Amino acid sequence: MTLSTAFTEMFGVRYPIALAPMGGSAGGALAAAVSRGGGFGFLGGAFGDPEWLAREVPIIAGTDSPWGIGFLTWGIDVAAVERALEYGPRAVMLSFGDPSPYAERVRRAGALLILQVTDLEEAEQAVDLGADVIVAQGTESGGHGARHGRSTLPFVPAVVDLVDPVPVLAAGGIADGRGVAAALVLGAAGALIGTRFQATTEAQVAPSITKAILEGRGRDTERSTVLDIARGSRWPAKYPARTLGHPYLDHWRGREAELAADPQARQNYQDDVARGTVPPLPVWAGEAVDLITDLPSATDLVPALAAQAQEALTRAGRR
Repeated sequence: MTLSTAFTEMFGVRYPIALAPMGGSAGGALAAAVSRGGGFGFLGGAFGDPEWLAREVPIIAGTDSPWGIGFLTWGIDVAAVERALEYGPRAVMLSFGDPSPYAERVRRAGALLILQVTDLEEAEQAVDLGADVIVAQGTESGGHGARHGRSTLPFVPAVVDLVDPVPVLAAGGIADGRGVAAALVLGAAGALIGTRFQATTEAQVAPSITKAILEGRGRDTERSTVLDIARGSRWPAKYPARTLGHPYLDHWRGREAELAADPQARQNYQDDVARGTVPPLPVWAGEAVDLITDLPSATDLVPALAAQAQEALTRAGRR
């Protein structure tokens, strides 16, 4: 069984399912497992740490499957992109920030350019920059996203219509095959999935993170800048993060400016992490976390998602 789309044809993969390049958790083992399963594996390159890339790239490159690297656009420089391109990825994905300094360098290297967008203005810019694929990220997504973004259901078709004929991947709130099917019905050429792949045997996450995701509920997620401020993160405030509940969210909700101005409060956070009072990292999780109840290999998960999607599409057709 295959679900052929413009994305599968462009990348030579069996299923229209891509791993979100989650910094830290989307390492070589996870990306390789997704590729072996018939999807497209992205490494979570984040800020382009050279030691991390040197360790993780050979794992995915050894699969002889197409693969890519994703970066946080606001936190990289030209050197990071050029260093990654030396490994020969099939695609480079840029998210959160102005991708214009890097677009032409990616194309010159022969890699496909994938740009994630969170509003229609960014989508227009992506077209102008010659993006080969555009990822439309809805606000249900785990991790960072637009403060004033739109939900996946209305946002994806708006982007599809605006950027046609550029293929679009839907992202945000997709954790099973029904979500993949919905993305295809909305006009997307596939789905970019994050939280669901964090709960797999190959993800680079601590057991406590896995446990939290398996037990988490969508109603427990919250989009906020509190934890970035407490951690001293450099994430731009325009991109708050959706996480599961956290004691610091409860204590500082609505008092972000006060927290930012209080160095002792931020030191208290570090002390609490050292004591184990709070987890060392926030638990990034999207609103579809309720749908995640098991811990499979990503290699098995990809075709399972595709089969669920096909079943959902067939069932909808009968109706």
